[in-house]
Amino acid sequence: MSGETPTVSHLFDVMTTDQGDMTDTTGENGVTSSATHDGAALYFEAVVVIIGMIGIAANGLVLYALVASKQHKKHELIFNQNAIDLYSCVFLVIIYGLKLSNIHLSGSLGYWLCMLLFSESLLVCGLYASWINLMFISIERYLKVVHAAWSKKKLRKWMTYAAIACTWIIGILHEIPAVFNTSVVKDGICYGYVTFSPEAALGIGVYYFLFTYIFLLVIFIFCYGKILMVIRRQASVMASHNSGGSVDRQATMTVDRQSTIMVDRKATITVDMRATIPVDRTPLRRNHIRLRPT
Repeated sequence: MSGETPTVSHLFDVMTTDQGDMTDTTGENGVTSSATHDGAALYFEAVVVIIGMIGIAANGLVLYALVASKQHKKHELIFNQNAIDLYSCVFLVIIYGLKLSNIHLSGSLGYWLCMLLFSESLLVCGLYASWINLMFISIERYLKVVHAAWSKKKLRKWMTYAAIACTWIIGILHEIPAVFNTSVVKDGICYGYVTFSPEAALGIGVYYFLFTYIFLLVIFIFCYGKILMVIRRQASVMASHNSGGSVDRQATMTVDRQSTIMVDRKATITVDMRATIPVDRTPLRRNHIRLRPT
């Protein structure tokens, strides 16, 4: 096609297809299923589907427990994290279940299946949302522990709900435009995230590595490092108070049991695990009381 743009032309050039001994069975809407499938890929996709089903059951159980105990109103970000994980597991099962069938894509249905499912874009949206939500959880814990007084005055529920909305919005905006610009269906096969040049591939790889690993790792280390320092400081203060209190109690309990308190006005109190109240109720002054060992 002579009028084809250089970008699209290069996008088709970098794609290679291996259609060895393939037999196709045509279905409705131009979608066909291929008869051959690589053995290793088949086992891998089956294992991924099983893992996804386990994740659906586990996260569903956690969400049910949070709702049943009404803890989802107290720990909104934790609830959102489990909801994102459940979403990711659902699309993990759907996407790799479709890949197991080895569908031959064509027509508008094939295009949308490629853009949303076979390119794994909806799954990656959940992964990015999960990373962002974990970052918000770390920051929230940091503020509540390290800056407890400030967080009680300044943090509001609407801030938490805004953070939850941001996790989903950032995940979608970060992924969907990229997949529509870098994915295509050719010869019934979906090619997702096909970059335009080696330089672009390197730039995208560096960006993803810095954003999804280094940046988040720095935030985790900073927040939880500060939290650990505060906890250790509080523990040392509590330990010193406990040790001081025990010394005071020991000093109080080591009063000579065999000593007597001589009180003016002819009242004598014997200290031997018991105390007798003086009969004379005249107020006592400090110089009225003296200790005399027996």
